[in-house]
Amino acid sequence: MKKLLLVFLGLIIINPTQLIAGDKEDIIKQLLSNNAYAKKNNQTADEYSSKGALEFWSSGGLMQTIEPSGRPEKYDYMKIDFKHIEVIILVPKKAAVVMYYSEGSMKPDGSPAVSHYLTRVTQALVKEGGTWKISASHWSPLSGGSGTSQTALN
Repeated sequence: MKKLLLVFLGLIIINPTQLIAGDKEDIIKQLLSNNAYAKKNNQTADEYSSKGALEFWSSGGLMQTIEPSGRPEKYDYMKIDFKHIEVIILVPKKAAVVMYYSEGSMKPDGSPAVSHYLTRVTQALVKEGGTWKISASHWSPLSGGSGTSQTALN
């Protein structure tokens, strides 16, 4: 039994990537699936932690507290694409950070359209019930692009 345990520990030390196998791919797949849902339905998917989330929006302003039910806004149209997605696994199968660029155009209901939305995104994710959920987000506009027109939930 001791030999089996030593062999197992040795394999983990030699090849620790087995512990996180699939996490990066699962996160990217889910991120792209959630974005496809938003584009099709003009609202975000169920992507927030059961504990809610904290966010800094690309429009500036103060930190926003997001309820577990997610962001309530809807869009007249949402044509956003994600590019150059990078995933950092913090705790295998439990916590990760994802960074990417978000680019396109959108028009939130009741707000002005944003014709050249171009931001950097950093999100902290936690795994809940087999699904990666957003725990924190920070969007910051890139030079030449703009953030959202929204400034607050209320």
